[in-house]
Order: sequence, then structure tokens, then C-alpha cells
Amino acid sequence: MLPTVRAAAVMAAGALPALLWPRPATVLSWILLVVLAVLVDALLAASPRRIELDRTPPLSVRPGEPTSSALLLTNAGTRTLRGLVRDAWPPSAGAATNRHRVQVPAGERRRVRTGLLATRRGRLEADLVTIRSVGPLGLGFRQRSLEAPASIVVLPPFRSRRHLPSKLARLREIDGQTTLLSRGQGTEFDSLREYVDGDDVRSIDWRASARGADVVVRTWRPERDRRVLIVIDVARLSAARLGEAPRLDAQIEAALLLAALATKAGDRVDLVAVDTRLRARVSGQAGPQLMSALAHSLATVEPSLVALDTVTVTQAARDMLSQRSLVVLMTALDPSSTVSGLLPAAAALARDHTVVLASASDPETAALRADRTSPERIYDAAAAEREALERRATAERLRRRRVEVVEAEPEDLAPALADKYLALKAAGRL
Repeated sequence: MLPTVRAAAVMAAGALPALLWPRPATVLSWILLVVLAVLVDALLAASPRRIELDRTPPLSVRPGEPTSSALLLTNAGTRTLRGLVRDAWPPSAGAATNRHRVQVPAGERRRVRTGLLATRRGRLEADLVTIRSVGPLGLGFRQRSLEAPASIVVLPPFRSRRHLPSKLARLREIDGQTTLLSRGQGTEFDSLREYVDGDDVRSIDWRASARGADVVVRTWRPERDRRVLIVIDVARLSAARLGEAPRLDAQIEAALLLAALATKAGDRVDLVAVDTRLRARVSGQAGPQLMSALAHSLATVEPSLVALDTVTVTQAARDMLSQRSLVVLMTALDPSSTVSGLLPAAAALARDHTVVLASASDPETAALRADRTSPERIYDAAAAEREALERRATAERLRRRRVEVVEAEPEDLAPALADKYLALKAAGRL
């Protein structure tokens, strides 16, 4: 039971009788009168314990997408609830206006809505609901915080979706408007046509040529229904902040764009998120169901401060793949960890599959390499240059073991990986 601002104003008004009758008894009597009025008024207020709460937030939302959470208040008491309700959410939920003035008569219900504007991916758990019940005179109130469990899943933003139209146009060019003349691994026979200068002689169909008067060649097109396995490293290296977000967010963006593109190309996409065990797995989905399953599975994945278990990575690939496939490893191109653990695992996978290692680089490193305006910054530039040389050497070692490497800054990783996928498809390596 606490006084309101109105009670403080009434107490201050006692200065007038104190001036008219300047005696200690006058001041003491006024104070006791106001305190008694506050106590009685607070006792007459509706009990917050008799208020039943029910939160109904949206099931999922994307960052930056406005939404709202409904809070239903049911007054199970015998007095009218007048006062203030605070619908508390974590700061990342973006609940800017979460205080609501309410008046709920006994036995009735009222619904209030709290606007949300989430700023980061993940599962957001609602906090307590605080009810301040004010008395009829507005002098005193009761207050209590109650639980109303609820959560909302904030999906990955998928900002790289803007690159999808251009990548699909390139895919249509590969898969329809042009033909492949190479007999590379992972191609399907398309048709026969007349030989022209510049065609690969290995594509000549000698039997068909013998039956006619012209030399004809076989044309090939990218195979459909290929398997693509995306492996996202959610171990300690994925926790490094690259600009405003951790490396994991860039990896998720690249995975979503690749999955959308591969699905449009007719390929089957599976995904696992790994540290020392499988943290998320999506398999057997296609079309819109695949993208929804990926978004919901990756929404709540967070980096863990452990080293990546490469045995778990290779075992997951062997369990999920029964034919030659494209395996995309989303991890950091870190020289120390790559050479000691990931290099042998990637090389082992490359014997049976086409392997691509995709890594998001730190944009601050590039800025350090370019800034040489003072002696101190020259030392920083030298250290950054040395790190870049080590990464290039590590990438070259991976390429010698038939592992393709894609390294780009966080904003550019998704389109760069999509371009690599299209290049492999055009070359018939899927």
C-alpha cells in the first residue's frame, strides 16, 4: 500500500491550515488524517491478486516487422480495477509503450495491446505483468507483479532475399537458355544438335553422326534433384562479432539464400547446425515448407563457447547423404582451427562430395590493413596483413584438397556463395 501523487498534493495542501493555526497539533493531525485516508483508499482498491491474465502474442515475427501482443485481464474480484498495467518484455522486443491505463469492473474483461518491434533474432520470453490498482479517491494503491508466460520467435531477417531475383535469372540462363557442352560430373543428357566450330570434340555423338549427313554433338544440362547439405558451425568462432552482428547471423543469411536458390533449381536441401552435437536439423522438406522450416529452426540457434567437433560434422554428412552431393560448410576460415581440425575433415568429405567452405570475414580487418596514417596504425596494419596472408595460405591448402573456398564480408557472403553454387552448376559439378 503506497500513496499516489494525489496524496502528496493533499499532504502539501496541509500547509494552509498550518499557517492559519500554527501549532504542532495541527500539523500532526493533518498528517494522520492524510495517512488514514491513503490506507482506507488502498484497502478499497481492487486486489491485483484477483486479476487473471492471459497473453496472446504472435507465434513468430521478423526483426523490424511491427506487431503486437494482446493481454487479456479478467477481474475475478468484487471491486472495479482502476489503475495502470505494465506489460513487460525484454528490451530487444521493442515494447516502447507497455503501460496501459485500465478500468475493469468486477466480473468483466478488458484487452490491452502492447506494440512490439523486435530488433534481434531468437526466442523472446515475456516478463512479469505489473498491476497497480488505485483506490476510489486516487490517494493510495496496491501493486503486484504477476506471471503470464508467453514467448515469441523472432525469425532471421533474410535481408539477402533481395539478391534472389538476379540469381534466379542467372539460373534460368544456365538451365534453359544455354546448354552445357562439357561432359562434366553431374550432368544430364539434353539433346543433339549440329556441330559448330568451337564445340568440344569429346561431345560428338559418333553413332548419331554416322546415321546422318552431319556431325552432331550431345548437349548437357544441369541435373535436377541433386542433394545440397548446408552445415552451419555454431561453435565459438560463430560468436565473433563482425560489425554489428555475430558471424552466425551472416552464415544464416547465406544459408537461407542458398536454400531458396537451390530449391528453385530443383535440388533437395538439408541443413544441420553443429558444435559438439547437432543443434538443429532440417531434412525432407521442399518448397515453401523448406524455407519456413529453416527460418524456425535457425531462429533460436545461438553460438556456444566450445570448439567445433569435426567428427560430428563428418558423421552427420555420412548419415544424411547416400550419393554425391554438394556439402557447404559455413564456418570461419581461421588458420589455427582449420589446419588442426577442419582441414582433414573437409578433405575427407571432398573425396566423396563437392565441398565448399564459406566464411564471413571481419570488415574491421580490411579497414586496419588500409589505414597507415600513424606508426601505431602501421603496426596494426602489419598484423592485419599477416592474418590475411595466413588466411590465404589456409584457403590455398583447402583448394589443393579439392575444397572450394568462398570468403567475403558479412553483407557479401550470401550473394558470393550463391554465385559459387551457380558456377558449380554451370560447370556440371553438382
